[in-house]
Amino acid sequence: MTSDLVPRLPDHAEETIARFLRAHVSSSAGVVVGLSGGVDSALCARLARDALGAGSVLAVALPDAGPSQASVSEASEYARTLGVACRVVPVGPIVAALRAQLPTLQDPTDVGNATARIRMAVLYGIARETGRRVLGTGNKSEILLGYFTKFGDGGVDLLPIGDLYKTEVWELSGRLALPEAIRERVPTAGFWPGQTDEAELGLPYREVDRILRGLEELRSEEEIARLTGQSRSVVAGVLARVASNRHKRRLPPIPKLALRTVGIDWRD
Repeated sequence: MTSDLVPRLPDHAEETIARFLRAHVSSSAGVVVGLSGGVDSALCARLARDALGAGSVLAVALPDAGPSQASVSEASEYARTLGVACRVVPVGPIVAALRAQLPTLQDPTDVGNATARIRMAVLYGIARETGRRVLGTGNKSEILLGYFTKFGDGGVDLLPIGDLYKTEVWELSGRLALPEAIRERVPTAGFWPGQTDEAELGLPYREVDRILRGLEELRSEEEIARLTGQSRSVVAGVLARVASNRHKRRLPPIPKLALRTVGIDWRD
């Protein structure tokens, strides 16, 4: 256990993820990954390229009506530097068509969630077309906090960085010398102009991750507060968020009626 609760990237992280990808993708043509311009998707694309080879990775940029053409160009250029193919599929018109049918869809968070689900539908369409698996880009911090869209960016086949906290994602991205502009970009879901992850969470990731690490180590709320220097109320708020988003990390509940039930005692 770490006395300061700072997550530390394991030396074997890159090789373990590579073995994981090779094991889970061996029966398919490769993976498709959505490139958002952020560090998580950039790292996932790089790790997949290194583990599977450039020909097995297809990057897809999925701009909505908000992002500028510069962000699409940046994603395409990053894919080019990796040597992987890149497709651009604008989802703005699809989102507009949905909103035309659902005029009550006005709240920015609701629109953002709908956009995330549309993006995933596109990725699965391409994955089906090309015989690939959909590579998710969620990290451990987001998964624990529920900071993702259910059946949107959370609905994927593989999560290669799902056991890396955000601070470890930054560390591994630095180790692999990902472009500085990508590594230093302020994390955002892009739901509305100026929206950032850390403003919504109320704490920087470096502080949130220490609290989450304390939870992982089964430390008490009081001990986590003492080691992180955060108030008990702040720590309690983070832990409550983890608990309230438990449903996002589980299969839909099924009532038990038979001998063995999916999600309860069925073993695949």
